[in-house]
Amino acid sequence: MKASASETLDATVRRSYATLLGYLASRAGGDLAGAEDALSEALLAAVKQWPEQGVPERPEAWLLSVARRRLIDDQRKSQVRERFSESIQQALESADELAGSGEGFPDERLKLLFVCTHPAIDEAMRTPLMLQTVLGLDATLIASAFLVSPVAIAQRLVRVKAKIKAAGIPFEVPEREQWDERFSFVLDAIYAAFSCGWQSSFESQTRGEMAVEAIRLGDLAVALVPGEPEALGLLSLMLHCHARRPARVDATGGYVPLDEQVIALWDHSMIDRAERVLKTAGEMGRPGRFQIEAAIQSVHAQRRVTGRVEWLVIAQLYESLLTFTGALGARIGHAIAVGHAYGAEQGWALLDALPMDRLEEHQPYWAARGHLLKQTGRVEAAREAYDRAIGLCDDAAVRGYLMGRRNAE
Repeated sequence: MKASASETLDATVRRSYATLLGYLASRAGGDLAGAEDALSEALLAAVKQWPEQGVPERPEAWLLSVARRRLIDDQRKSQVRERFSESIQQALESADELAGSGEGFPDERLKLLFVCTHPAIDEAMRTPLMLQTVLGLDATLIASAFLVSPVAIAQRLVRVKAKIKAAGIPFEVPEREQWDERFSFVLDAIYAAFSCGWQSSFESQTRGEMAVEAIRLGDLAVALVPGEPEALGLLSLMLHCHARRPARVDATGGYVPLDEQVIALWDHSMIDRAERVLKTAGEMGRPGRFQIEAAIQSVHAQRRVTGRVEWLVIAQLYESLLTFTGALGARIGHAIAVGHAYGAEQGWALLDALPMDRLEEHQPYWAARGHLLKQTGRVEAAREAYDRAIGLCDDAAVRGYLMGRRNAE
């Protein structure tokens, strides 16, 4: 495949896959699996045809037209005519007009996110489903994030998509009174996607751009529900973290931890925006998990003013955070903060109390374990923990940093 065609297709997938999938699914009666199959066939056609015929002027429109034809063919071949098949076909055929016009496609991603949070969908599968269908993560990456096998998560996702079609789950943003239960899952999925992209952005452009896409979704969520402080808190949190991305590696490509980063490399305008968003959320008087996590990042950002990290404040914020979530990441962060604020022994005691059965393959835990053990003078145990963290790390920059910490006197 010629480089220009390949690069264009890769960029189009990164930029528009979820938008095209949402558009197709919305016009296929919520048939998510069918929309995915149709779009996959369109991408395969592009791989074969673009190098020979040239890259189309509007790649998204080309993919939409091919996928649309696949969906219409499926409708025509179906022996069982669903009651809405005619309206679906009319809607899909109207996509030709849109594909040929200069207009952009409606962004249906938030609708797609809400489909994935329907009460008929198992709560445990809502976030994985959103990560795959709306944000493009593969089963292997999702499985790693949820500490399960790729085969198991792939099978569960197939079953969930079949249930969406069988149950006739509507492709729409639900009425406002239904948001309280479902909107939190939408925010969780956006944050999970951001975390995957942000934590792995050194070596993978695609996954690095996922963080940017998650911020765009965060903006959409705020626009949809402007009076929801947790949506604002999430947006602030992502902006704070992403503002520091240029400082996360040094001139040699080595990983730099947050409290050692060169402040001049931070995106200060993005930090200022994050602070304004967090202030707006705080004025609503309804604190929550994302607001507190954003506040923790805000304290780190204050180092650009004070020149130091206020670990005592961060430890106190983590204590507040744990009243909203018992997530492992929050508990590990709490232990690290307490270690800085009150002494390594107290931090180690908190970390050592965590349930080991859930942490065997959790790389951040082993890195934190190595850090705190070393701080308490347990050098050999620290090296063993660092070895485990290094073995679980798939990022060369972070792996190099951990090796340096392991071998340091």
